[in-house]
Amino acid sequence: MALENIIELITETLGDEVIEDKDLSASPQALIIKAEHIEPVCALLHAHDSTYFDMLSCITGVDNGPEAGTMEVIYNLYSIPYDGHLMLKCLLKRPEREEDMPSIATLSGIWRTADWLERETYDLLGINFEGHPDQRRILLPADWEGFPLRKDYQHQEYYHGIKVEY
Repeated sequence: MALENIIELITETLGDEVIEDKDLSASPQALIIKAEHIEPVCALLHAHDSTYFDMLSCITGVDNGPEAGTMEVIYNLYSIPYDGHLMLKCLLKRPEREEDMPSIATLSGIWRTADWLERETYDLLGINFEGHPDQRRILLPADWEGFPLRKDYQHQEYYHGIKVEY
């Protein structure tokens, strides 16, 4: 299904306010979805007969830095029967303090792979996935301080009395 047809499906089903923009230079092409609508958009794209995005290939996050004041959550979807690819992006307000976390709904109820992918994004960027069944660190120790992929991350010099070398 062409990107224009996907946009038409989303707007006819969920309304015009759901899609903020599109990025035709992205590979695959991307739709920028308002963060509060990501779960219904993904549920539609997963369940609809003409799209059937049955696979969540990847979730990643980007910290655009304190100057930009935003973070992104990026989803790569794939439809096995239609051999279709689609990227969805959501912009979140970047917190001013490292211990604060931006939030977005979990997609683990739609795709089981979201469970682990969201945990990685939480662990490295500190993005909260509301409703996640087991949101905890997956790559770093549970008591690690900070989120290493944030632009303003301060490296720990010591962890449990052991010097951390970089």
